[in-house]
Amino acid sequence: MRPPFDRSPPGDRPAVFGYGDANADFHLIGNHPGVHGGADTGVPFTAPEAEPLMDVLREVGFANGPPNEPVFENLFASYVHMCTLPAGETPTDREYDDLERYFDAELRAINAHILMPVGERATDRILEGYTTQRDRISLEMSALHATEIRGRGFLVVPIREPGEWEDTEREALVARLEAILGRDYRQTKGVATLVG
Repeated sequence: MRPPFDRSPPGDRPAVFGYGDANADFHLIGNHPGVHGGADTGVPFTAPEAEPLMDVLREVGFANGPPNEPVFENLFASYVHMCTLPAGETPTDREYDDLERYFDAELRAINAHILMPVGERATDRILEGYTTQRDRISLEMSALHATEIRGRGFLVVPIREPGEWEDTEREALVARLEAILGRDYRQTKGVATLVG
């Protein structure tokens, strides 16, 4: 998979592609590498800002191994906008649109049951594209954090930006993921995919 444009500085990684268990039931979705990291490691969510989230993933059994190259089990991680940009820059709306087909293809190939968008941009994209409820839901991430929203064949569990978590939000996410893992969380889907 090649991103359609490259604005990264010379010598830098042009994109941070999806990473993890290709047969995962859980898909962690971030905004772009400039927010959640991975430009140095090639692994999504390996920035210091994402460390509280990685701690949760380790606690519930999704991640182990070294911090810069974790081993994901039953978890796949990717970005709505996979390309890296010069420091301090954010993608334009046109650049998000250009990468939408790549993200959509990846999401459908992984075919996870639980979508876990991190932050407002990723949550908006998932609610708009994979549920029928976007018009009825406010993007107040403190209220959406660690809740369950039924989508079209998916269960969506929005996650607030880890750097903004209040004292109880870490525990709320751990409790939500443990509750989901403790029951039959599989959703009915139109496409069955097994990779590998």
